Amino acid sequence: MTTAPAYLRDGHLDILAANQLGQALFSPVFDSPANPGRFLFLDPRASEFYLDWEAMARDTVAMLRSLAGHNPHDRALSNLIGELSTRSDAFRQLWAAHNVRCHRSGTKRFRHPVVGDLTLAFEALDLAADDGLRLSIYTAEPCTPSHDALNLLASWAATAGQDRATRAADRA
Repeated sequence: MTTAPAYLRDGHLDILAANQLGQALFSPVFDSPANPGRFLFLDPRASEFYLDWEAMARDTVAMLRSLAGHNPHDRALSNLIGELSTRSDAFRQLWAAHNVRCHRSGTKRFRHPVVGDLTLAFEALDLAADDGLRLSIYTAEPCTPSHDALNLLASWAATAGQDRATRAADRA
């Protein structure tokens, strides 16, 4: 997949792999350990990156509640929930609401530091062969400013990738 941002995450929200466009779209998330939950609640840039931060926060907490219900003895998941509970007032308040939800499709709005605002549809697919892994894919409606911005982001990502490869070759 080269025209749609995509990433694979585990049951702790850790991003395990992403295609080039996925890495470019979520570049602010990849600046720290690639975990959208940690980024959302612990990084001050998250409220600028996610234009619908409050909805994202509610959905993320509801998804974590669902994951915790399916995996009550998962120590890494418990550690993530504990970390977010102790370090984020917003997370703690949303966690106390006890909402459980697992969203697999919808629309997300981003303000990317390179290309500006994007409105992208997403689908999240659970991998049947690997319990706990989920592939998320984002698309823009054709002939929209978001589609143009996504194409610009793809060009930027390809150029940035070439620059990294050139620097690595120069060091060798």
